[in-house]
Amino acid sequence: MLTVHKMHFSIFLLLWGWVLSTECRTHRQGKEIHEVYKKGSRPQRQRREAHGEAHKQGSPILKRSPDITKSPLTKSEQLLRIDDHDFSMRPGFGGPAIPVGVDVQVESLDSISEVDMDFTMTLYLRHYWKDERLSFPSTNNQSMTFDGRLVKKIWVPDMFFVHSKRSFIHDTTTDNVMLRVQPDGKVLYSLRVTVTAMCNMDFSRFPLDTQTCSLEIESYAYTEDDLMLYWKNGNDSLKTDERISLSQFLIQEFHTTTKLAFYSSTGWYNRLYINFTLRRHIFFFLLQTYFPATLMVMLSWVSFWIDRRAVPARVPLGITTVLTMSTIITGVNASMPRVSYIKAVDIYLWVSFVFVFLSVLEYAAVNYLTTVQERKERKLRDKLPCACSLPQPRPMMMDGSFNDGDVNELGHYVSENGDKPDRMMVQLALASERGSGRRKNQRYVSMRIDTHAIDKYSRIIFPGAYILFNLIYWSIFS
Repeated sequence: MLTVHKMHFSIFLLLWGWVLSTECRTHRQGKEIHEVYKKGSRPQRQRREAHGEAHKQGSPILKRSPDITKSPLTKSEQLLRIDDHDFSMRPGFGGPAIPVGVDVQVESLDSISEVDMDFTMTLYLRHYWKDERLSFPSTNNQSMTFDGRLVKKIWVPDMFFVHSKRSFIHDTTTDNVMLRVQPDGKVLYSLRVTVTAMCNMDFSRFPLDTQTCSLEIESYAYTEDDLMLYWKNGNDSLKTDERISLSQFLIQEFHTTTKLAFYSSTGWYNRLYINFTLRRHIFFFLLQTYFPATLMVMLSWVSFWIDRRAVPARVPLGITTVLTMSTIITGVNASMPRVSYIKAVDIYLWVSFVFVFLSVLEYAAVNYLTTVQERKERKLRDKLPCACSLPQPRPMMMDGSFNDGDVNELGHYVSENGDKPDRMMVQLALASERGSGRRKNQRYVSMRIDTHAIDKYSRIIFPGAYILFNLIYWSIFS
């Protein structure tokens, strides 16, 4: 029994000795690793020793320059104390209206559309106001300039363009927005905008018209009790580029005005107006509309000098001029809005169309009267005997109707309506022989039928009437 206890005690001692030896070995290895890490490897110790000796000998020490991009600078939000104020409220809330000055520089007037009745303009819109919440200490009184990222964190005026159809802020290469803050809290907010706005146009004198359009700027939320909108320098607040030009218009004037706008549900608002006057260039329409229409009318007069029997020549000429005038009218109206009133160009084109159409009707009248007169002449010849080889006939003037008494009495006939004797002329001869001793009685009747009378009058009446119309038209609309 005693032997067993001794054996157990011996095993316990062996196990205890093995555990102690293991712990000692682990502690010694950790100490060696720590010493190696502290002293470094042999090359590293040599480099450190060489560097220490060089330092002891007085050689210069090269230090790395500090990275200024990682230096702890003060943020602009902290300098302006953005987080200390509630910028959802306007400056001076509860007090008098905050004055906001505006000035505009027009960069370009891009287009004018008569069909859509609008215009497109690119401009620099600048706002000026004072917000004491943005004041900051400055030793040199210099302003700070920011881009559009800070605009979303502070209060800015909520301007919008009245009657605008489309508008956008340019964003190439970044948002074209600038914010400049003075140490005393004065703010300049500038942005580059392109806007397409409505323009009420009056085309009653088109294309000899003058149009006046306006771009209207207004605060959307703040009435005149909260925000007083005004032109910063009066008429000098509007600047334009001298190179601005349009293909169809001459820009006569730019000027500014200020008015109050009333909304029944919200109240009174300050509204700023950029007014500009445009006068249309007439030369383009003279070449494309007036000259072609005038030439078509003059071309229709050519038929007055063509023989009345040349039907294949006169009829196509009249139809061609009518169709050409219809094409000109259709082309002009295709580029214009469908207004319910008559334009100046409509008057000219439709009067020209009437002149062309009347020239076609004139030939229809000439052709009809020629046919009627030839029929009467044929009947007249059928009533008279043949006059062959009769010497020296005596002329007798007469119209289309006559009787035997008129023929038996030689002489000149004058019609009842006083027409000229050369109006109608027909040569007739009557001969009768009474036996061998009878003398020959010769009866001659001459009648000339001139169906060109309408053409003769038309050669004078049509050009004279058209010239008179042009004098009246251009004196009224020019």
